[in-house]
Amino acid sequence: MASKSFKATRSSLSATSDASEAQKPPLPPTVTFARRTSSGRYSSYSRDDLDSELGSNDFVNYTVHLPPTPDNQPMDSTISQKVEEQYVSSSLFTGGFNSITRAHLMDKVIESETNHPQMAGAKGSSCAIPGCDSKVMSDERGEDILPCECDYKICRDCYVDAVKTGDGMCPGCKEPYKNTELDEGAVDNGRPLPLPPPNGMSKMERRLSLMKSTKSALMRSQTGDFDHNRWLFETKGTYGYGNAIWPKEGNFGNGKDDDVVEPTELMNRPWRPLTRKLKIPAAILSPYRLIIFIRMIALVLFLEWRVRHKNTDAIWLWGMSVVCEIWFAFSWLLDQLPKLCPINRSTDLNVLKEKFETPSPDNPTGKSDLPGIDVFVSTADPEKEPPLVTANTILSILAADYPVEKLSCYVSDDGGALLTFEAMAEAASFANVWIPFCRKHDIEPRNPESYFNLKRDPYKNKVKPDFVKDRRRVKREYDEFKVRINGLPESIRRRSDAFHAREEIKAMKLQRQNREDEPTEPVKISKATWMADGSHWPGTWLNSSPEHSKGDHAGIIQVMLKPPSDEPLLGSADDTKLIDMTDIDIRLPLLVYVSREKRPGYDHNKKAGAMNALVRASAIMSNGPFILNLDCDHYIYNSKAMREGMCFMMDRGGDRLCYVQFPQRFEGIDPSDRYANHNTVFFDVNMRALDGLQGPVYVGTGCLFRRVALYGFDPPRSKEHHAPCCSCCFGRNKKKHSNTSEENRALKMGDSDDEEMNLSFFPKKFGNSSFLIDSIPVAEFQGRPLADHPAVKNGRRPGALTIPRELLDASTVAEAISVISCWYEDKTEWGQRVGWIYGSVTEDVVTGYRMHNRGWKSVYCVTKRDAFRGTAPINLTDRLHQVLRWATGSVEIFFSRNNAILASPKMKILQRIAYLNVGIYPFTSFFLIVYCFLPALSLFSGQFIVQTLSVTFLAYLLAISVTLCILAVLEIKWSGIELEEWWRNEQFWLIGGTSAHLAAVLQGLLKVVAGIEISFTLTSKSGGDDVDDEFADLYVVKWSSLMIPPITIMMVNIIAIAVGVSRTIYSTIPQWSRLLGGVFFSFWVLSHLYPFAKGLMGRRGKTPTIVFVWSGLIAIIISLLWVAINPPAGTDQIGGSFQFP
Repeated sequence: MASKSFKATRSSLSATSDASEAQKPPLPPTVTFARRTSSGRYSSYSRDDLDSELGSNDFVNYTVHLPPTPDNQPMDSTISQKVEEQYVSSSLFTGGFNSITRAHLMDKVIESETNHPQMAGAKGSSCAIPGCDSKVMSDERGEDILPCECDYKICRDCYVDAVKTGDGMCPGCKEPYKNTELDEGAVDNGRPLPLPPPNGMSKMERRLSLMKSTKSALMRSQTGDFDHNRWLFETKGTYGYGNAIWPKEGNFGNGKDDDVVEPTELMNRPWRPLTRKLKIPAAILSPYRLIIFIRMIALVLFLEWRVRHKNTDAIWLWGMSVVCEIWFAFSWLLDQLPKLCPINRSTDLNVLKEKFETPSPDNPTGKSDLPGIDVFVSTADPEKEPPLVTANTILSILAADYPVEKLSCYVSDDGGALLTFEAMAEAASFANVWIPFCRKHDIEPRNPESYFNLKRDPYKNKVKPDFVKDRRRVKREYDEFKVRINGLPESIRRRSDAFHAREEIKAMKLQRQNREDEPTEPVKISKATWMADGSHWPGTWLNSSPEHSKGDHAGIIQVMLKPPSDEPLLGSADDTKLIDMTDIDIRLPLLVYVSREKRPGYDHNKKAGAMNALVRASAIMSNGPFILNLDCDHYIYNSKAMREGMCFMMDRGGDRLCYVQFPQRFEGIDPSDRYANHNTVFFDVNMRALDGLQGPVYVGTGCLFRRVALYGFDPPRSKEHHAPCCSCCFGRNKKKHSNTSEENRALKMGDSDDEEMNLSFFPKKFGNSSFLIDSIPVAEFQGRPLADHPAVKNGRRPGALTIPRELLDASTVAEAISVISCWYEDKTEWGQRVGWIYGSVTEDVVTGYRMHNRGWKSVYCVTKRDAFRGTAPINLTDRLHQVLRWATGSVEIFFSRNNAILASPKMKILQRIAYLNVGIYPFTSFFLIVYCFLPALSLFSGQFIVQTLSVTFLAYLLAISVTLCILAVLEIKWSGIELEEWWRNEQFWLIGGTSAHLAAVLQGLLKVVAGIEISFTLTSKSGGDDVDDEFADLYVVKWSSLMIPPITIMMVNIIAIAVGVSRTIYSTIPQWSRLLGGVFFSFWVLSHLYPFAKGLMGRRGKTPTIVFVWSGLIAIIISLLWVAINPPAGTDQIGGSFQFP
């Protein structure tokens, strides 16, 4: 294994001028890198050196482009860049705080054979230079790149040495290299050789300058020829008689002289939106709002009547019930008011394709003009999150229907486990077969585990004759893939044991050589975890040791699949391939494994910290303007889901959207959905309703973010959209138009009143990585919608994103290593204002709240075919602990500065009420538990919450209940859920409210008041033995302290019913009205707790009959004893008129 060292220190922003440098304090040294070549020579490899190799800083204002002639054959820089990218993809980069950044060249990543040219460790020929065993450079198809006509095989390092130190002479034939003749694919495709970039500019700045130039450039990006048509349309120039379109009064419209305008004929083209709002029919929405208003009035009148009519016989019972009812009315109001404006939305994928992927004057070749997307997948523990599940999620992402060159996938392994690393490598290897198969036969879903387990006919609507043969072969390959994944733990253990034994033998031999006569002591060597290429794993070892444990290991980045080529790479009918890939694009998206550095003494902030590390690393490596985050068990069920989300982002006004939230859908839930795991009321009712306000809340997964919104910037035109409160009464003062560019006005934070953002403050907010800071305006520009309509503000010209992406080099990946180090966030605003927000177990809700608080909007994208699917706990105890975590986060939000009461004026009032309800709903548990005990207290005491069951009380009760049922029916109508799902939600609302919510409030209060943190642990008491049952986990009973309150409520109410019935039967003057009131409310409580009781019983049929017999006998005995001890009024003997035999 070759190892290349980089001297890593913190990077800094380059000074803009010598004068400013003289006034500022000295900056820390910039990042410099060096590599050791195969010849043993060290050469400088810093980014500054690379940027300055092409010339001096004195010539930054213009570029001279000499066309290639027979006597002028300039070296094609794309060849060396591709070679550098291949080297990067085959190297494992490690580094961190106070450590050297190293690039470990991997001969092989996994023990099985890797045959895709994009994958790390792909097979290749050996270098012909004597003493060098490195691999020869290869192209996108895996074929050897031979720089010289003599076909002399040379590796990347030796090629660089020959160019730099050997005057560009081939070591084989001793003739100069002619590199312009190598890139035949580029010549055939008509792509021009790239111009030398201006000196003194970083790669991100060069990319931004190129994109900005397309706004008014007169050169076609594909051919490099002068575009006369665009010159006619975009300027005031004319060619005299014969023009098809003549300018009117020196211009083509009402734009200013410096504006880019379109001819009238083009302006009159029908403009089609990408999305539409589908309003709820008035026949449903109007009665819905009316019933809400009627129920509000009924609640006010009922509470007023309850306060005035006290129960003097049981004032304590009356007081508790009134307080609870007032809180329930307030809680219902908070939940119901945000539902006043529900809407539905739809997208048009045909229009998206027409605008972004159809040939046009701005995009003659029809190359995709869609912005890039970086997909984040987070995992932390391979024991709790099986690698096979994560691998299937990765495969569904790589196979998504989105431009391959615009898609990147980053896997965050917060545990730093070799098992996850090799599982991802196996997934990358299997993708070589799976993804072409999906593209060839239009497979849905593109998660192999889900696809091969489909219960429907897999051959339906498949027209290609070789589908059956291909499916059979891919299924067999997938079965072998699963065997390899499941066998990885044992394989890693055996490999590590073998290497450890070898190391011990070497150490013993060395000890004997050094101490020939002295008695030898047993050699103690740390038992390391070894990679497939025979080197130490830099992450967490199976046997933890210093610098190799879950909380103490170096940062790791491995490019599993290098960036694909810019043009489609079509397969062929090769007999060695598993399936026929003729005319199928075999390129794979970029896949990167990331494990951030962890060291003792640093707060790593769990998932939020891992996501922020991915944000920074991806900004440097691919810088997609949009980020899709998924949990490791949530895979892409609809391959077009990203396109659906992009319709909202690229539509008119889409630049003000911070994220597009997709609903969560789950698999493996029991048919009855006993514990409301689907959460359909929340995802199909509450979230649709919030979509009519400022947008749905962020729920942690299945969310497409705008990168600059995560960076903490305000939305564009924030002052236009958020006027002062008095603006409706007093006219708005028109501000004088500023000459500040729209690019800088879009990058503005709320604490800055300047029109233009001062870039000098960026290091304090984002850290001192100049590369990261340079990427911010690029991401902002690329995320803009098309300026294809006069109403589209802050847009970009069509065709601006058809340029190829920058190729990866070692200095770029080394910079990414530095930004995932444990020290990078020190004294920055990461986690405070930038990125995912720290300080709460529900970092998702807080992160979305901060964006809405700055004035951003979000939308809810419900697709016809589910966008994503995942898994949810179906076990009762696991479900309660999941709800406990959510409720604990809500309590933390309520006691923090993220409380909606403190929201800014930029947040709409109903949106603020929705967020206030998020923080308040766990406190309902106190009142709910008291109210659940009230029926039992009524039956025990013989009293009721009212003096008598009067007609007025019953009328109010009937009105409140009927309006609630009507609201439920109307919600079912406009949301599309079923009545059973609504009832399951009501049941689990009471189950969670009397268990997990109460524990969350107590835990939150103790943390805020006393600083004490309580963790509720669970212990498995019994397990399901039937491994063939898909829902075996549903019947597993695990004891938890969370179960105590609901069990107590059930037992007390059951006993109270028996006592009340016995008391009334044996009473001289039976009080049937009080009995009926108490029994009715007790049955109301027990009916809601029925799923909980069913979960305690375990599997049906396994509970012995004697348990039910004894339960009934105990209830009867207790009720009789109660009557005997506390006889009804008006009797003198024990037990009233009842006599024991």
